[in-house]
Parts: sequence; C-alpha cells; structure tokens
Amino acid sequence: MKKRILAALFAATLTLTAFAGCNTASSDSTSENSASASTAKESGTEAAKATLEKTSFNLGHLNSTAHLLGFVAKEEGYFEEEGLDVTLTLFSSAAELSSGLESEKLDVAFIGSVPALTFQSKGHDLTIFGGEMTNGHGYVIKPEYVEGKTDWDVSILKGRNVASVKNSVQDAELQILLKDKNIKIGEGEDKVNIVYFDSQKDAYNALKNDTIDAASAYSPYTSLAESQGYKIVYRCSEEELLKNQPCCRQVATTEALSKYPNSYNAFERALIKAYKFTQENKEQTVKDVKKYIDIEENLINTEVYGGYGTSVPDPDKQGTVALKNSIVELGYTEDYDIDKLYNTEIYKNALASLIKENPGDKIYAELQEHFDKYE
Repeated sequence: MKKRILAALFAATLTLTAFAGCNTASSDSTSENSASASTAKESGTEAAKATLEKTSFNLGHLNSTAHLLGFVAKEEGYFEEEGLDVTLTLFSSAAELSSGLESEKLDVAFIGSVPALTFQSKGHDLTIFGGEMTNGHGYVIKPEYVEGKTDWDVSILKGRNVASVKNSVQDAELQILLKDKNIKIGEGEDKVNIVYFDSQKDAYNALKNDTIDAASAYSPYTSLAESQGYKIVYRCSEEELLKNQPCCRQVATTEALSKYPNSYNAFERALIKAYKFTQENKEQTVKDVKKYIDIEENLINTEVYGGYGTSVPDPDKQGTVALKNSIVELGYTEDYDIDKLYNTEIYKNALASLIKENPGDKIYAELQEHFDKYE
C-alpha cells in the first residue's frame, strides 16, 4: 500500500516538473510535500503503536477466499498502518484453529460460525468479535446424476453418498434443507447418506472416489468444482432458508480480548479498511487473494464478486444468534448463553473511529447502517 502511494506521488512530481518547464522550485516543493506525507504516515503508525498493548499478532485462516479481509489487510499494508505486525498461518480445520487460540499460538482465528458456536457451547472460552463472510458455500455433485435434467434441488441427493465435514456450516445447512424436504439421513434410496471427513479439502477430494457421489464445498471449492465439470446442487445464497447466513467469524479468547483491547481495536480497523479496499479495487483484491489461494483469478473473481458470498467484518450478532438457534434445534449442540461470548464493542468502536476520521465516506456509512440494523 505504502509503495503504491509513494509511486503515485512520484508520478505526480514528474507531471508537475514537465508543466513547469523543469522549474526547480516547483520540483522541490512537490518533493517536500511527498516527504511530508510519508513522514506524517510514519508518525501516525508510530502513534498507533504507542497505544497498543501488543503489536505482534498471529492470525489463523483456512484455504478459503472467504478469509480475504485478512489477506487484503496484510497485502495492502493496513495492519502495518495500525501498528500491527501480523503473521498469517494456514490451518486445515476449525478444530485446529480453536486449539491454536487456546494454546496462545494464535491471537485471532477466522472460524466457521457453526464450529465457533459448538465450541462455545462445550465450554471453550472463545468470543466472537467480528465477521468475515456471509454465505459462500453449498454442495456439488458428479455430472452423471443430473444428466438430462434442467432443474433440481437438494432432493437430487437422495440415495447418494455425500462427503461433508462434521461440525461445519455446510453440514448444518444441508441438514436444514433436508429437514425442510422431510428427507431422512442414512442409507437407502429415499435417504441421504452423509460421509464425514476431517476437512473441506478432504471432502472435496473424496469426489474422486467411486463411492462418493456429492460433496460439500465452501469458497472457492464450489467454483473450482464447476470448472472441473461437477454440477452445483445448490449455493446457500440462493436458498431462502439460508440467505444471509453468517459463515465465518472473527474469534479470539475472551481473556485476550480483555487484556489487549487497543490491539484488537487496531486489528478491526485494519479489516474495515480492507473491506473498503475490496469494494473500490476489485482487480487488485483478486491479485491479493491469489497470493494465498492459488487458483485461477477468474474463479477467485466469481467467488468474491459473483454475488454468492460477501466478506464483511460486521459481527452480525442477530444472524449468528438465529443460526445458533437452528443448530440447537437440529441437535447439533446444547443451548447456552451466547451473550457472554459475543463482543460487538470492538467493531463498533473501530468503525466509529474511522467514520470520525473520514466523515464523508460512503462505505463506512453503509457499514454503520448495517451494524445498527443487525447488531
């Protein structure tokens, strides 16, 4: 980010020099302005660092375009602007991310909302304090099972072996849709046999087996599957029962959030800035994501900007509570008091500070409107 700003200022300097007939005073003035801007930015970063309880952060994520806010915040220098030195580490499952938080190897983890909720219900002292993605997942099936058909729904899975991940958003959503259609889970022509795997990658790769007919898919596996000839059973964004489903949440230990409030505020500010960047710089956003998710850029663009999911830092408490109630009804987990483990103040304060600094910014204003409606 800093490099691009300096490059732009350098280009402006050359333009001014040309118009002035290589006037030395004009060139010197522009150079001084450029230096002043750079110094001011560095001073701002130093001032931010001075208020932080800790500056070194470890962020855990999955192999998913859903976690792009972390990628963009890192690549565009927003963590650095907020005085944070953030290291991103790839994990393969929500359970590993949870363990990373509790062992203090991670400061923040992007965890699926369903596993985050089940961990909380089982006594893990993990607090949700922000959002990462809404929707963005579904199921795919081998093409021979829809051959000759022009339209289908989740009923196409009857009599099939479906690879999924236990304790995942995808699995919970499938069960919600099956229940709505009065389709039972198990073996038999009128049932759906769910075969569980440890990770989304394993579930997707199971499609290569003769015994697996369909599989769960979170972003970017849905687009990847389609590009490889598989057919999409459904995307959750297109199902009325699953619209605006909170997918991934920002999670930290309750103790850490209490101990380092300024540092987590800085982290949230960086993600909000990253969200703004994704709305204004789509081409560069795709390039940033590709550094972490190595698939074709057109597939990344489909997942990020195709309307199937949105990466927004809002904690969306109402949506998450509604999801918790759904999985309790499914028997996924026991009910519990979620209020003790849900922190909306960090996001609220981070967004308020950015609006104060940028009072006319339309994107920040839209985020505030969304937060006021769905807190």
